[in-house]
Amino acid sequence: MIIDNYASIWECISDIIPNRPAIIHGDSTRTWSEFEQRSSQFAGALVEAGLKRDAKIGHYLYNCNEYIESHFAAFKMRASPINVNYRYLEEELIYLLDNSDSEAVLFHGRLADRIAAVKDKLPKLKLLIQVDDETNTPLIEGAIAYEEFLASAKPMPRIERSEDDIYMLYTGGTTGMPKGVMYRQGDHSKGMGLSYDFRGLKRPRNKKELAKVILSLDEKGALPVALAACPLMHGTGIWVGAFAPLMIGGCAVTIPNISFDPDNLLQEVTKNKVTDLIIVGDAFAKPIAKALDDALDAGKPHDISSIGMVISSGVMWTAEVKQRMLKHHDMMLIDAMGSTEGSMGRSITNRQSDSSTAKFDMGEHTKVFNDNDEEVKAGSEEKGMIAAGGMVPVGYYKDPEKSAKTFRTIDGERYSFPGDYAIVAADGSIKLLGRGSVCINSGGEKIFPEEVEEAVKRHSTVYDCLVVGVPDERFGERVIAVASPQEGKTLVEEDLITESRKHIAGYKSPRQVVIVDQVKRAPNGKADYKWAKKTALDAVAAEVL
Repeated sequence: MIIDNYASIWECISDIIPNRPAIIHGDSTRTWSEFEQRSSQFAGALVEAGLKRDAKIGHYLYNCNEYIESHFAAFKMRASPINVNYRYLEEELIYLLDNSDSEAVLFHGRLADRIAAVKDKLPKLKLLIQVDDETNTPLIEGAIAYEEFLASAKPMPRIERSEDDIYMLYTGGTTGMPKGVMYRQGDHSKGMGLSYDFRGLKRPRNKKELAKVILSLDEKGALPVALAACPLMHGTGIWVGAFAPLMIGGCAVTIPNISFDPDNLLQEVTKNKVTDLIIVGDAFAKPIAKALDDALDAGKPHDISSIGMVISSGVMWTAEVKQRMLKHHDMMLIDAMGSTEGSMGRSITNRQSDSSTAKFDMGEHTKVFNDNDEEVKAGSEEKGMIAAGGMVPVGYYKDPEKSAKTFRTIDGERYSFPGDYAIVAADGSIKLLGRGSVCINSGGEKIFPEEVEEAVKRHSTVYDCLVVGVPDERFGERVIAVASPQEGKTLVEEDLITESRKHIAGYKSPRQVVIVDQVKRAPNGKADYKWAKKTALDAVAAEVL
């Protein structure tokens, strides 16, 4: 597009379809006109409060309409919203808000005590904005209510912006401290043009073409309605669940519930005629599949006939679970392989096609390189690191050393190396092995946890599993699985080890299985390997005693 900035694109869309819904949260629906007006007022209030271009604005919020419209406001004034994990406590909050140089922070009432505990330790923080969440939490000292702040200023006039404006998202990853990944608005907004790609539509190049596409979709009743089952505080939620549908004149739906309730989710799908459901792998897909099965067995099936596509990104989405979902409705199941640092490939499944777990079609700008920066040959079985081209970040905020390692130029092309390893099959597809940062080194062999997890999860009694390495005198590290059972099932350690050996080499199979009631994951479904490692080490220590 010629207009390569989210704020400019959304302003244009609000002029095209002002009365169509843009954001929905529970019973609160805001049209495109209201979305644009409220965001303009919020931006005006931020400017009057002294915030300027490139300011950082923390978002310590659960999913809500305010989360999205305050992003729009930040983009309007050429500032960057900062995602803050709502599970963070004092030390983590101080680190992230300080590291990001946040001058303002939005937070829900139920999180107010945590902000009150850290605000005096953050000298850069000069604006506290408390969002009502029906808990009737009194304003903490120095804070202003969101609606009062929004109403305190005139709408910010529309301005010229640049595709070079920086948008930043913090990623925690599986190891290390959170890092701010910086994108050019132009690169990122082009990347979110995937809403057009998934529908087989040509991407508009200017305002005239944008209006033509959106009015055509509106006339057909085909504007997308996306529901993010996962948190907006992570890339999959805010990018695929909000930015992508809004880029095409659609509507972003969020759910009031703080904890994930699959039946409530499916009821919202029916209520809002959701077309795009956004999840993060099996952590969301398995409960959804079970809820669909249970409702059908009870004679009260959920109506999911409006869903055209389910999009997952970030963690494993197994082929078996996809087939369970497809039994209830024919949909396009899009399994996107990527991270905050870049998109690498995708796998698409429906009733007419099949897919394999962790096998992806390579993205247009994706390559796999060995340790010598040589491209891995298809069918060679050589392991290499995935390099994502195209939508490549500028770098990590205030960390040039890590930026230089992750974002590199090879043969004149710039790539992002998030740390994922893969094998390129003879047909050009890639078999994902896993993240190098959690790779297990046993007897000199590299073992990728995700591959072992998939093998263990093939057993019918397993609900979830994480795999880690623990110290071993002979091999350096040995493989341990931490697994939880399906409801009503009992896990037998020997059976799980035997099952894994049917699918992977013996040296990769777990030497031991630690059985837990529930495998711990982050709210977005991503693996909590720190917890899994501690759980495994505690089990080993208990055996020694």
